[in-house]
Amino acid sequence: MKSIKFAAALVATLIAGSVFAQTNTPNIDKRQEVQQKRIAKGMESGALTAKESANLEKREAKIEADKQVAKADGVVTKAERAKLEHEENRASKKIRNKKHNANVAG
Repeated sequence: MKSIKFAAALVATLIAGSVFAQTNTPNIDKRQEVQQKRIAKGMESGALTAKESANLEKREAKIEADKQVAKADGVVTKAERAKLEHEENRASKKIRNKKHNANVAG
């Protein structure tokens, strides 16, 4: 459970830090925020197991890391933005699938 809280705190810190980045990615930032809330609600409701939540948090952390790499040169290109949006789409589907599968926290 500590690792889940740590992962959530890490992702939240990375997201907060991205606000001060030179490159602007408001749509991606907003989606990350919304997806973090979806994961948290899934944990609270028991729709996500600890393992599922940890897996989803890792996916979100990878997207954040990819976003930081894209911003590193000061410009997020169309291709980089498309890749990030594709990753967000896949993560969103994973969250939905994990929240609605037969596994429940117990």
